[in-house]
Amino acid sequence: MELQLIDTLRRINRGVALVVGFGLLACAAFILADIIMRQIGEGMGGTEEIAGYTMALATSWGMAFTLLELGHVRIDLLRVRFQTFGRALMDVFSMIVMSTVIVTIAIKAWPVVERSITNSSRANTPLETPLALVQIPWFAGWVWFALMSCIVTLVALSLVIKRRHEETESFVGAFAEQDTLQ
Repeated sequence: MELQLIDTLRRINRGVALVVGFGLLACAAFILADIIMRQIGEGMGGTEEIAGYTMALATSWGMAFTLLELGHVRIDLLRVRFQTFGRALMDVFSMIVMSTVIVTIAIKAWPVVERSITNSSRANTPLETPLALVQIPWFAGWVWFALMSCIVTLVALSLVIKRRHEETESFVGAFAEQDTLQ
């Protein structure tokens, strides 16, 4: 059951990654159009601002996908020296630490959004973008990452308690370091 949940989360996050990827492509097309327009006359302007917003959104939403695809960087000098049970414990510990950090970031991000909503804050740029329009989906991405991180941590902990140590490696393990150190 646990591994089915992880597979479902992977499918959902692949869909999110596709949406984020299309957003990045749209941003690149917008930048390209602005560059071309600058060459033949007057550019649209605001591409730097919009690109910055796009990168912030792509980062916050892309983190959960990267987590479930084992793409986050880990330095596991100790982990490779343990047997299956020890590696599973190290993996669960790393997920607990990551979840704690990400939940803290999500909690600390809310006051930023709340202040922008309360003050009707706008960017100090020529576009005068209402900041809440960008910060709300940015915040939602951090909440999504925190939720995914906590679920993955609980699933890994459940498998360790059930003594299914080898199964945790498929979604919280670290493989690149093992290949290079052995």
